[in-house]
Amino acid sequence: MIGLFALLIAATLPADAAIPRYQHIFVIVEENKDYARIVGSSDAPVITRLAKTYGSASQFFAETHPSEPNYVAMVGGSTYGIRDDDAFYCTPRDSRAYCSNSDRPGYVNHTIDGPSLATQLQSAGLSWKNYEESLPAPGSLAVVSGYYASKHSGFVNFSSVQHDPQRAQHLVGFDALDADLHGGNVPALSVIVPNVCDEMHGAGGGGTPANCRYDNPSALIARGDREVDQLTRDIMASPAWSQGNNAIVITFDEDDGGGTQGCCGNDPADPSNAGGGHIPTVVITNHGPRGVVDPTPYSHYSLLRTLEDAFGIHTYLMRAGAPGVVPMVDLFKT
Repeated sequence: MIGLFALLIAATLPADAAIPRYQHIFVIVEENKDYARIVGSSDAPVITRLAKTYGSASQFFAETHPSEPNYVAMVGGSTYGIRDDDAFYCTPRDSRAYCSNSDRPGYVNHTIDGPSLATQLQSAGLSWKNYEESLPAPGSLAVVSGYYASKHSGFVNFSSVQHDPQRAQHLVGFDALDADLHGGNVPALSVIVPNVCDEMHGAGGGGTPANCRYDNPSALIARGDREVDQLTRDIMASPAWSQGNNAIVITFDEDDGGGTQGCCGNDPADPSNAGGGHIPTVVITNHGPRGVVDPTPYSHYSLLRTLEDAFGIHTYLMRAGAPGVVPMVDLFKT
């Protein structure tokens, strides 16, 4: 298990005060694509259009490779030393407690005994949900089920979530997303992760659709781009979108070439946090700005700090409070 890290207490910057309070923020996470492969690409016309119409963070970087530590960093402010996807290996007769978390023989979720954005929001009396497409059941701790993979959920790695009696209300599928959007009953924070076919990750093996295959990247990107189109349209058509300040963030976990570019809380000496490449990040708000390209260096830690500011939380988790990590003011200001 991964032990408790103390919060990094950082001074509030003038830029933090410039982030307005938000009622709802929707974070859509796509997979494994470099900035140049998406923004301006004919395979991703929707994300390209949204980047040009609303706001684009043109110098946004991931923390490391592979996927899972980046998802953890987004909501925990640290990779917690994770350098793999679901590292613990369980034998068929393994009696260790964490092996019971998996309904697939082999790998199980990490367990982090530390705070997360979920615990921060709950302490502030605010709601959150992690919407995972193809999740086998609400609250499931499955590692892999069909085209669902828990390595693409940061929240599921935290013990506070794993042992939450209300877990089935926080970890939910896209059926719940559809119901919440149509009913206008969305939480303050929605982290939305399509399945591996719809998030540009891809799959292999017999029976995999042609536009979901690893070896068909143009079709895979186009499929993910269409998914982003549908999700953003659904969010912007929901009753919640017109109520107060609201934003949609479209980001990626890491690049697809093993790049080690990083910034803003990254540490080249730390293999779990040395940089995960240059990735696209688009911010859509219901009030402005429009047509902004922000060249400020950002990382997932910057996004986390921005979310904390936007929900009135100024005790920053771990590297979200590190020197050089600043909130994304130009993309979130009114």
